[in-house]
Amino acid sequence: QVQVVESGGGLVQPGGSLRLSCVASGSILSIRTMGWFRQAPGKERELVAGITSYGSTNYADSVKGRFTISRDNANNSVYLQMNSLNPEDTAVYACKARVLAAGAPLAYDYWGQGTQVTVSP
Repeated sequence: QVQVVESGGGLVQPGGSLRLSCVASGSILSIRTMGWFRQAPGKERELVAGITSYGSTNYADSVKGRFTISRDNANNSVYLQMNSLNPEDTAVYACKARVLAAGAPLAYDYWGQGTQVTVSP
């Protein structure tokens, strides 16, 4: 069993910052990619940022230069530093980890429950 848990969401004013954290736990042999996704009301889920086990990153165009994804492989964790937030960033942010678990033939995607980020005056 693998669990993925996010933390760090909340309410912030426009121009403010938040840092999201995500940790995977359980019978983990290795974690491939980790990433952050978000879904705003009435919109489809979108990739915000991803990072490989080697540290290669990719970002949605809408967050480039404002958000930074980082990873701590030793602690099976991934972080999202969000700066210069604006109301369009309001969404539920969820973490995904592609995990090779003990006894599993392949790596599978595991999702956290999501954390709400609200940007409002």
